[in-house]
Amino acid sequence: MKKLKNEKELVKKAIAAGVKYGEERGVVEFEATDSSSDKIEYIYRLLCHDKIITPLPEDQISQKSMKHRLAIWASKLK
Repeated sequence: MKKLKNEKELVKKAIAAGVKYGEERGVVEFEATDSSSDKIEYIYRLLCHDKIITPLPEDQISQKSMKHRLAIWASKLK
């Protein structure tokens, strides 16, 4: 897994876009007290469920790999 140049910023963008997507879709309501790791996991699983991103094999899922997938997704957003 090759690290992206500005992966931290892309992860932040992905969290913001994912929260907006989930709330607009009406499936989740995030609280201010939710940790970023919880948001990352929920957004990752929601996007996989909706077939927006390709899921990782179950044995390869980790916080780092989910962040990387979300960063790639965010880099393709307008």
